Amino acid sequence: MGRSREPFPSLALYHTLKWSVVSPFLHTYFRIKIHDAQNVPQAGPLVVVSNHASYFDPLIISNSVRRPVAYMAKEELFRVPVLVQAIRLYGAYPVNRGTADRSAIRSALECLENGWAVGVFLEGTRTPDGRITDPKRGAALLAAKAKVPMLPVSLWNTEKILQKGSPIPRAVPVTVRIGNLIDAPSSTNKQELEALTRKCAAAINEMHDLGR
Repeated sequence: MGRSREPFPSLALYHTLKWSVVSPFLHTYFRIKIHDAQNVPQAGPLVVVSNHASYFDPLIISNSVRRPVAYMAKEELFRVPVLVQAIRLYGAYPVNRGTADRSAIRSALECLENGWAVGVFLEGTRTPDGRITDPKRGAALLAAKAKVPMLPVSLWNTEKILQKGSPIPRAVPVTVRIGNLIDAPSSTNKQELEALTRKCAAAINEMHDLGR
């Protein structure tokens, strides 16, 4: 299964950015509460599935689960010389939005093979209230192909961070709840993937309904 942890340069960059910039900002500005962080395995491949309502969600999740989480990033970012090395070290992999990008799926599977946690927003896009109503099977398919467990994570109140017309994030309280591990699907059968996807969505929405 490859390495059991992220490469050292990625971990070094992650911890440097986290403790010097990201964590102090998130915890001070958003007054983040994290519930059940002990549910997160600190080593080995993992598919982290969550709801999605803000551009800040990837940072909040990676900070809250206490290990780097690799996410898809727009391929345009990989053309910026100053950014490309940093985002690659941090685990980001490119996706050509608007197309069925198989290379992004291969990149996610490679991250899992190397022991990373890979983040997937279950609905595939931001929702206005943070609830999941139309979950997609992509996360379950990744888990099935890589034979790794899934970890449901709920973000509460992040939809209020950015208001339309204002580039300045609002200092709203944010709550992160981390669920129990869900075993990988035993196959890529469509019905099994759909059932597991619904199970993840139900767990996330249930945690989201608990509020602050």
